[in-house]
Amino acid sequence: MADVDEADEVTTGRAVPRPAELPCPPWKLGLRRPWQLRPRRPWPSGPRRAAASRAPRSRERGAVADGHGVGTRGPDVRAPGRGALALGRAVRLLSPAARPGSSALFSAGAAGTGPLSPVVLSVGLAVLASAEILVRAAGLRGNLALALLLALCTTLPVGFVLAPERGAPIRGTAAVALTTACVLALEPFRALTVAGVAAQLITVHALGRAGSPLLSGLLVLPYVGLALAAAGDPADSTVRVVAVLVATLGSAVAATGITRHVRTAAQAHSATERAFADTLLEHAARGERARIARELHDVVAHHISMIAVQAETARLTTQGLPADGATRLLAIGDTARAALTEMRRLLGVLREDADVGVTRRPQPGLRQLMELVDDSREAAGSRTRLIVSGTVAPLDPGIEVTAYRIVQEALTNARRHAPGAAVDVELRYGTDDLELRVRDNGPGPGPEPGSGFDPAHPNDPAAPANRDRVGHGLLGMHERAATVGGTLRTGPAPGGGFLVEARLPLRAEALA
Repeated sequence: MADVDEADEVTTGRAVPRPAELPCPPWKLGLRRPWQLRPRRPWPSGPRRAAASRAPRSRERGAVADGHGVGTRGPDVRAPGRGALALGRAVRLLSPAARPGSSALFSAGAAGTGPLSPVVLSVGLAVLASAEILVRAAGLRGNLALALLLALCTTLPVGFVLAPERGAPIRGTAAVALTTACVLALEPFRALTVAGVAAQLITVHALGRAGSPLLSGLLVLPYVGLALAAAGDPADSTVRVVAVLVATLGSAVAATGITRHVRTAAQAHSATERAFADTLLEHAARGERARIARELHDVVAHHISMIAVQAETARLTTQGLPADGATRLLAIGDTARAALTEMRRLLGVLREDADVGVTRRPQPGLRQLMELVDDSREAAGSRTRLIVSGTVAPLDPGIEVTAYRIVQEALTNARRHAPGAAVDVELRYGTDDLELRVRDNGPGPGPEPGSGFDPAHPNDPAAPANRDRVGHGLLGMHERAATVGGTLRTGPAPGGGFLVEARLPLRAEALA
């Protein structure tokens, strides 16, 4: 057991116990080793072919001598010879039931659903070619058997050309081309039949449809060579005409097959592009629906619910409220509650397949900035500070969300492009606006000579930092600021590093 290799312990797709756990290795019981479990080649060659032909006879002799086994053959029954074995392999290779489909000319027939299959087609052409040779036997000079053999070799390999097995089309094409060259070399058109020409045209078209123009041209070359050889002899005018005609037909058929292959490939490519574009469009639409749903839920629904609560509170707490006023306040509350019900229904439609796996939590605001800064400090492992100045004033919820997202994206960019750099987040409340400044002290490349960058205009696209850090993040920050009526500037800081500066209005009236 010590001579067993480690590679014998594992096979593809399943685990095999170690040899120490078995009385003997599986291959000593007559089973194949793991590396021997590969599909048998259609045409065994060399020692494998000889072993395949001798194996049935040796097994049969052993069974008869030992007297073991059920249904063993007697000594008078001979095992099938090499020719029978090769014919059986060829029939199994070409049978429609053994192939899931074919990309060649008769794909439907190869799958067993069409009127023709490769084996039926090749046998039919071989029968027609043999019949034509027998009819022309009186006019043929030389060996009739050789003519029949060449006719069969010209038609039978068509089945291999149409077979989808790996390597079968190449072998079939080589056989057809070699046989055609032999037919034309022995004596022009001596054993050439109409069925043989049809087989070659079918092969050329099939190879063109399969995307093999070189193999298609290989079958046309013998006729081109024959036409060139007969060009200088007036006595071979008929040979030259027929050769040129067959070569022209073969070229036309090959071009037709190649054109069809190109058209099919283009249609498949267009279908793939359309499917990809539809997927992107659907993804974008789902994202937009999810964004609208979040905005409606976080802003609009909140205000509508506040209207309902305030109307009900005013109706119940106002002293000396006339009956007409109480009725109107009750109607306002009912209308607000009905609007909330419709809003929930609309949110359900918008969030369909759009927020799978999304955490249902309120949108963040400026109150969550300290938590965001702490998370950034822990993730980056560097100093990150939050500096608030001015008189803190209440902000519109949409503006708070925008300010939070801008700070979040700026911190993400600082961690990505300047890892380990210290970051300062400043909030300055002014009279009419809120100023955000996110600055890191990371290495900022200076302007290149001749770039036209002016340090006084950090938003200049010629800025090196802008060129290095431009992407969807900066574009998204600009869009968010513009949505609420603010402005945003990005670029290198005067003392080094990178600076993101935004100005957002404090009140909703400033959005108009």
